[in-house]
Amino acid sequence: MLTTSDFTVRTTSFLQQRLTEFITARSFPCVGAKSALHRDRMRFVEHQALGDHRNAEQLCDQLVAFSAEFPAPGDTPVSLVAMFRRQVPDEVAFEAAMWGHLQAMHEYDRTQFDWDESVGSDPSLSDFSMSIGGRAFFVVGLHPTASRLSRQAPFPCLVFNFHDQFESLKASGKYQTMQAAIRTRDLALQGSINPVLSRFGEASEARQYAGRAVGKEWQCPFHAGKADRA
Repeated sequence: MLTTSDFTVRTTSFLQQRLTEFITARSFPCVGAKSALHRDRMRFVEHQALGDHRNAEQLCDQLVAFSAEFPAPGDTPVSLVAMFRRQVPDEVAFEAAMWGHLQAMHEYDRTQFDWDESVGSDPSLSDFSMSIGGRAFFVVGLHPTASRLSRQAPFPCLVFNFHDQFESLKASGKYQTMQAAIRTRDLALQGSINPVLSRFGEASEARQYAGRAVGKEWQCPFHAGKADRA
């Protein structure tokens, strides 16, 4: 089992430095990410490639350790960022690789943990959230070929945010304020708001993970299986 000392945040790598520059740029719209980074509540881990099963399993273990570090994150943003060295050719390829990676993570995770009971496992429904280590996460995909400028990180990344923290932010009223600030900054950056974004809990968040604009006919390729610890 990994511990928090395994996170590469403790030693700044080249990838972490480049991503930090991306987040701290004036034009980057996500104020939550900026806050997490500024308050030392962003953790970084490095992997070789999206879709690699060994990387997927390691990321599961890292998320379990991350979850143990923040059992009650409160309403101050906190995130784990998985950075991948191998690039992907385009937005469609990233989406496919991302969901393949999440599927591989789930297949490994379900041999040890049940799905978080506070969220659903069907990505077509509005209560869906990705579950790892028995805890729900909202996932944000970033990569250089994203159509949205706010997601054009210098290399592929998966950002994991605690689902229960979004609930805490909603209860405190901070989520609405933060969401409005992000949308205003995103509008200033690109001239439009990402059409796949919806307010938290109003539609399946699975549609937002990759960041690609998808139509009503889009079907998520992820399928959750029952826990299997035999």
